[in-house]
Amino acid sequence: MSAKQKKSNILKKVSRALLVIIGAFITAYGLEAVLIPNNVSDGGITGLSIVGSELADLPLGILIAVLNIPFIFLGYKQIGKSFAIYSVLGIASLAVGTIVMHQVHTIIEGDTLLITVVGGIIIGLGMGLAIRNGGALDGIDMLAVLLSRKLPFGTSDLILFLNLFVFIVVSTVFGLQGAILSGIAYFIASKVIHIVEVGLSGSKSFTIITDQPELMVETIRDRLGRGATYNIVEGGYSNEQFKEITCVINRLEESKMKEIINEIDERAFVTVYDVAEVKGGNFRKRDIH
Repeated sequence: MSAKQKKSNILKKVSRALLVIIGAFITAYGLEAVLIPNNVSDGGITGLSIVGSELADLPLGILIAVLNIPFIFLGYKQIGKSFAIYSVLGIASLAVGTIVMHQVHTIIEGDTLLITVVGGIIIGLGMGLAIRNGGALDGIDMLAVLLSRKLPFGTSDLILFLNLFVFIVVSTVFGLQGAILSGIAYFIASKVIHIVEVGLSGSKSFTIITDQPELMVETIRDRLGRGATYNIVEGGYSNEQFKEITCVINRLEESKMKEIINEIDERAFVTVYDVAEVKGGNFRKRDIH
């Protein structure tokens, strides 16, 4: 790799890290300036942290950091080192952001519909920005990905189920109305995340045509722990035969997959499809560390 390429890679990593941090602070602002002052929570580990903060009178940032530790380890084992690093950076920034912004002025009060819509949009924008750049701000997605390999349910179904449990816990502190508003805010946030990171929900199917198919498949296996299949295809114009690679990954691995493809063959022909559900076959992956 040339010095110019190394410099370019470093700049890309730094810019991604900065965007993850910005996403975390946007999310923190949505929590502290809109949702929490109005007794509305978020979903996932952040929602549980908010409940714990209210019950135990502990700083929200500390609980976010502590409760996400086991899920960061899951991300490291199942998705990779760079994902874990960006997630640590994002979760740490979210924790710091909630502490720094704890006394920030509440921008909306009283109007429950406006609170859920604006709060959901802000936290969805922040979380989507973080995931788009290779990190995560909440560990519940990583848990859902792991459970989907052991249970006969899709990742999206498990995320919904886990968050139903979270909102039941939220109702013990914020009441039934607070739990319902929290659920609405979370739903809006999930839609905004989908807009920020297109196709974020469910799995992704990558179809790749490259001059280096063997190296591409080997690298995907080594760095993502994913298998791939070959199809022999023929160009309609050139009549040349190619090995077309097909690989299905989960939503948190998309950024890493694109990085691998770009490193090996910038000119590779790539198509990406949304996959609503994956069952059977050999979709399980091995640990990569």
